[in-house]
Amino acid sequence: MDLVSLLSRHEGKTLEFKRDLSSPEGVLKAIVAFANTSGGIIVFGVEDRTRRVKGLAGVLAEEERLANLIADSISPKMVPSIEVLPWRKTQTLAVEIYPSPNRPHHLNRLGPAAGVFVRVGSTNRRADSFLIEEMRRYNQVSSFDEQPMPDLNSEAIDFRAASEYFKPIRKLTPHGLQSLKLTASYQGRIVPTTGGVLLFGAARLRHFPDAWIQAGRFAGRDRRRILDSAEVRSCLPAAAEEAIAFLRKHMTREAVIGPVKRSDLWTFPVVAVREAIMNAIVHGIQRMTAACQERGLDAPQFEEIGTHFRVTLSAIRRRAPAKDKRDRIILGALAASPDAGLSTSQIAKRIGLSPRAARTRLASLVERGLVAEIGSGPQDPHRRYHLVSDAS
Repeated sequence: MDLVSLLSRHEGKTLEFKRDLSSPEGVLKAIVAFANTSGGIIVFGVEDRTRRVKGLAGVLAEEERLANLIADSISPKMVPSIEVLPWRKTQTLAVEIYPSPNRPHHLNRLGPAAGVFVRVGSTNRRADSFLIEEMRRYNQVSSFDEQPMPDLNSEAIDFRAASEYFKPIRKLTPHGLQSLKLTASYQGRIVPTTGGVLLFGAARLRHFPDAWIQAGRFAGRDRRRILDSAEVRSCLPAAAEEAIAFLRKHMTREAVIGPVKRSDLWTFPVVAVREAIMNAIVHGIQRMTAACQERGLDAPQFEEIGTHFRVTLSAIRRRAPAKDKRDRIILGALAASPDAGLSTSQIAKRIGLSPRAARTRLASLVERGLVAEIGSGPQDPHRRYHLVSDAS
């Protein structure tokens, strides 16, 4: 905290000056009000009207006293930031209170009905039952991503970036941001949600400094030798695509030669690579593990290192790719037609599934390197499937 910057401001919704700690009741009300509203800072050792710095005698003892008052007098418990700020030949004390996800906070002496305060301008007001219930309702949001960030406004969302991302799907409007839960209504204001800032925050890394992706390619198992690396700090939807592109650049491909044309088999299951990236951002561990094990590879290794999360994929095949009964029927049918191959509809009849379900299963077999797909594209009516030589 910068005392010079604080002294240049007037008392208001997020700032209050106190001469000392001689009136702890008013201090505690302000702390509760800040926590229940948009957060704020209280500076001790400064006259509230003139903003003249008087300083505090025994500032370290006052710091301990303030910490004990907060711990003993307010519920639910909170952990504000308390800092000693030097000023010329004296010292001041500042406490920064953050907007709390555990609101409503209240003074223990007054109880949860009468002890809840909110910040209105530069004053602390007792919250009525309706406002208390609203705070509780927001506190019960089922998802962390949907929680509002009341210290920001809707301008914190980069509307242009969000619009570009949704352009192929829909035309985005400010109201659409709210329906997508990128923004939310909070105490009469439209504010961004946690998910909105993470996805399209104009200053995302200021609020979530760890929300970026680091990718690297190592030489074998020796992590000291880095052949290539990238730091991806774009908005998260774009970051996912950039990270996947980096990995694909370094994945080797095996050419599988069919009767008419060749197809490429990636070193790692592409679905596992994609899920590794998406899991770093959202979720997907079970699909990653299943994709690798179906290919006959070791399950991915997951490591939590400080504030980072590492996923390691192995290219060493430990066993033959997994095959169930229908897979074996498909592979047997393809083995019996080595030259012409089979179409989707022919395979669907063999295994008793609809063409759509058969395409899904065939895509899995192609992904696992058991079957090669020969055709100009997904809509090619003459597309055929062939058995890869070592799949049987």
